[in-house]
Amino acid sequence: MASAAAASKHFNNVFFSAVLAAAMGPVLISGFQFQVGEVRGWTIPTGKEPETYNEWAAKNRFHIGDTLYFKYQKDSVLVVTSADYSKCSTSNPISKYEDGNTVFQLDRPGFFYFISGQPGHCKLGQRVIVRVMHPSEVEAPELAPSPGSDGGPVGDSGWESYDWGTLGVNSTTKLFVVSYFITAFVGLFVVLYISVLDFS
Repeated sequence: MASAAAASKHFNNVFFSAVLAAAMGPVLISGFQFQVGEVRGWTIPTGKEPETYNEWAAKNRFHIGDTLYFKYQKDSVLVVTSADYSKCSTSNPISKYEDGNTVFQLDRPGFFYFISGQPGHCKLGQRVIVRVMHPSEVEAPELAPSPGSDGGPVGDSGWESYDWGTLGVNSTTKLFVVSYFITAFVGLFVVLYISVLDFS
């Protein structure tokens, strides 16, 4: 009878430890913030930049939970549809931001389209497409679909020429991997600690 109670207590402790480790995972894995336009911020391109907004976006891997930081003055950020992005239409945005320090959270996989709300700025290059990876792509990036297969813009400013499957690993991917191992280590440590307490 006593051994059954001890086994039940041990199972409860192991189960609690596993739940605790799983609950800590989201705390340890936090999103990465990308500054759009980096030092220059969200502004009309001058032509002297080393890359366009879309070239910058294509070099990065964006994950669910990451954020985009738009820093600007006397401008705005519009979240628009693919069609409105292609036409630079500002008349019916999904969302509009004018605070000068916009932080936008990427909350789903797929494409997000951003343009400037100032007349003419979009046509001068102040627009960006961000592709958020599906969680399954984190484990198998070589299987990443081309932008056109996910409803993305094929034929828009050379966007289809970027090879999504060979993007470099950025800080978000490193953070995910490190957080995964930290969570696994903490969970293992808690299970071992409780096991030692049970058998001592």
